[in-house]
Amino acid sequence: MMKYIIVGLGSFGSSLAQKLTELGNEVIGIDTNMKKVDALKDKISHTICIDATDQFTISGLPLKDTDVVIVAIGEDQGANVMVTAIFKNLQVKRLISRAINPLHENVLQAIGVHEIVHPEEETAERWAKKLCLRGVVDSFELSDEYSIVEANVPYRYSGRTIQDINIREKHNLLVLATIEKTSIVSKVGKEKIVAKVQGVATPSTILNVDDIMVLFGANSDINKFLKTH
Repeated sequence: MMKYIIVGLGSFGSSLAQKLTELGNEVIGIDTNMKKVDALKDKISHTICIDATDQFTISGLPLKDTDVVIVAIGEDQGANVMVTAIFKNLQVKRLISRAINPLHENVLQAIGVHEIVHPEEETAERWAKKLCLRGVVDSFELSDEYSIVEANVPYRYSGRTIQDINIREKHNLLVLATIEKTSIVSKVGKEKIVAKVQGVATPSTILNVDDIMVLFGANSDINKFLKTH
């Protein structure tokens, strides 16, 4: 079980909080709107109605025991940036924040968040899976039973071909493609990792430890594979 703090219980924040709770995690949901807090009090682990722009109040939260903090505030960019900066100053383990536009994203990168959410493009379901399954970079649910998942290449597979690892027979999964991660410097001088798809995978495709592999299969097989690797 992991522990999360989600600030901003709008459409995205509330959906993510509920899904993470349903997956067996402990979630503290925070918002300044008492109606939103009341509506979720029986659906997520804990709800608190406080102003997250108050650093003194935020410092009283169990931050040392929290694995991930997600700033999901979407309507007020100023509040989003302020809250993100406060959590960064308090040195939380993993900080994820929601970006509204490219300029806002640049500001968040300058603050030094670990990851950025784009709710208009990414669903709460994808983020719940991304946060809960170790090694998952991104995911796309095709149905209740099947998904396409981007996952980090396990260390033991580095330097080996797809044919060598025999993933189809051993784990009932298909490797659709591989993605190479490269580092670039952003406009604000921060190092940023970008992904480049290497094309459709073949049996002779060589896997590298810093690469991402795109897997297709049943959710149960994907979960089992990620937990054992």
